[in-house]
Amino acid sequence: MGIAVSLAAVFQFSFRAFVPGSLDVGGLTFANFSGMGKSIYLDAFANTLLLSVETTVFSLVAAYPLAYALVRVKNRALKSFILIVSITPLFLGEIVRTYSWIAVLGSNGFINGTLRKLGLIEWPFELMFTHLGVLVALVHVTIPVVVLMLATAISHINRDYEKAAQSLGAGPVRTFVTVTLPLSMPGILASITTAFAWTFSAFATPQMIGGGRVPTVSTLVYQLGFSSMNFPLAASLSVMGLLMTTAALFALGLLTKRLKAVGGH
Repeated sequence: MGIAVSLAAVFQFSFRAFVPGSLDVGGLTFANFSGMGKSIYLDAFANTLLLSVETTVFSLVAAYPLAYALVRVKNRALKSFILIVSITPLFLGEIVRTYSWIAVLGSNGFINGTLRKLGLIEWPFELMFTHLGVLVALVHVTIPVVVLMLATAISHINRDYEKAAQSLGAGPVRTFVTVTLPLSMPGILASITTAFAWTFSAFATPQMIGGGRVPTVSTLVYQLGFSSMNFPLAASLSVMGLLMTTAALFALGLLTKRLKAVGGH
């Protein structure tokens, strides 16, 4: 109920006129939405969509081996180590994780400091306030959730299917590609949806790592609402972001119907 009321408040604010120098809003207007074609907003939408897609892809690539090893490794010590490495970021909090990446990616941070000590670079790489820096931090935030989803899917795979494929002459690689991977498709699809939606709505990481130079929908909403005090425009941008997320997830659902059929038991 509370969420519905909040969404209704944001929706009605998006159709109200901005009154400069005042926290009060004016009458009804469509001007907030008619200006969404400006480059500043289009760049934020495009960059948010790109970051969401990139984070989803790289999170899956990094998380699948971890999830597979977490389920299939028999050594308890190694399995515990993989589990700790995979899910520890969940217990640190988004702000703590982000500040940690600032220490790693900064001009005098761990990466640049190490490379300079080794004599590999003379001037530090610009990693902070860049698209790459934001992407790396977002992938780190997303991996733990993706690992847990994939591990759940892999653990429910009947090993008899893999044994049957091997008895018919399939090697380890072919067994994985033709049996294990398709059967883990439900977990992959759930991970794709979650990672995409999570990244699209991320705020602290793009704001702190990007420093305002990597525009996203969430950071632009913050700037409009708390820097310019233009709450009606911030509300309209939030509504557009919600609609864009819904449309993207709907399109993703349509594109993955065939994959769901492939992954069915």
